[in-house]
Amino acid sequence: MRPGFSKKIGRAACTASILIFMTFCAIFFADIIYFPNEINLTENIAHNLKFNLPFTATIEPDTVSALKVNSEPVTENINVSLAKPFTVESGESGTASMTLRAFGFPLKKITLDILPDIEVVPCGMTVGVSIKPPGVMVLGTGSVKADAGLTQSPSEGKLMSGDHILSANGEATNSDEDLQRIIAESDGEIDLKVERDDKIIDARVNGVKSTDDGANKLGVWVRDSTKGIGTMTFYNPQDNVFGALGHGILDVDTKKLMKVKEGYITQASISSIRKGGKGSPGELTGELDQNEKLGRIKVNTPYGIYGYLDISGLLEIKSEKLPIAMQDQIHEGPAVIYSDVDNSVEKYDVFIESVNRYSSDETKGMVLRITDPALLRKTNGIVQGMSGSPIIQEGKLIGAVTHVFVQEPAKGYGIFIENMLKAAKNVQ
Repeated sequence: MRPGFSKKIGRAACTASILIFMTFCAIFFADIIYFPNEINLTENIAHNLKFNLPFTATIEPDTVSALKVNSEPVTENINVSLAKPFTVESGESGTASMTLRAFGFPLKKITLDILPDIEVVPCGMTVGVSIKPPGVMVLGTGSVKADAGLTQSPSEGKLMSGDHILSANGEATNSDEDLQRIIAESDGEIDLKVERDDKIIDARVNGVKSTDDGANKLGVWVRDSTKGIGTMTFYNPQDNVFGALGHGILDVDTKKLMKVKEGYITQASISSIRKGGKGSPGELTGELDQNEKLGRIKVNTPYGIYGYLDISGLLEIKSEKLPIAMQDQIHEGPAVIYSDVDNSVEKYDVFIESVNRYSSDETKGMVLRITDPALLRKTNGIVQGMSGSPIIQEGKLIGAVTHVFVQEPAKGYGIFIENMLKAAKNVQ
């Protein structure tokens, strides 16, 4: 063999070894990054945890004293392999800690949050959703036609998409009309109080008189409210909190999560159904009855909207309480959803095709397929407006429908109910 050829083989082998090592490191650190910071469990249930990861973990009780791992009482720290399934059980609520280790070195600490037995009421009814953000929300900036055929952009660089204008010249801007009136009445600079990225800032903008209508303008597009329909997922009788949608409400223009100054869920009636098709999501069209408020929306989170039910809302609930299931208890197989697509909450058969436990996208923890012939005839699968439909498996509430597969409308994603209940803790 020629020496040069031998050296080439050696360099290739070395390069291959480096690439393999780098790939291993990338997978290794990705596992750590995406491993959850918290795992929810329920007291008095032996939870079977499966991670299939090349780590070990040290488990120790924090505030619980009746902790068992693999049926053995934990009196001090205990080590387990994450490459194999293991069980964790506690006879009381509280917390324990699980520290991930590799080659003996600690990598990440995870909280095992053991919750008391929880029962909530699955709902499935269609509701109107109305949200008003703080002040008026900036959608974007533009130009104003001024004298001599010139155009000016007075708000460019001063206001940004997603800003909330709270006041103008010291006067609260509770609506689009408020802002327009204040601008029209001003001849020069306008002092704005703006909320941006949870901080309050001051902005000064010179109004420009438009040659189109003679009005003073800032060259800014705004929105002061949004309305739509969705599905209520659950009601918790213990704290009077409801959860709906399973995903957040984004502004259609800015694509940002809308903040809530005040909001309501109301009565709604379905007037028509546009069936879903490949590449074309379907939609429920409905009418909102703003005079029939069922509850107050307090927060809009990436995992749904949450708030308190009023008496009128309580009277609309027809279902009984059900226990919940944590994600380790959910499995592939038959389930049902509660959904209201024709002004009546009905149970429809679905099939859980996969369970993505401890996913980085918590709104896509499950993949489900609509199998019920009646629902397929009505909607052809999952359509807009069905988000929030509760999913029940073996008599337990396991989550809610969140998204549809655009190319396959009979399939969609679901969020685990434990993630919705965690988000509901933000209600104050």
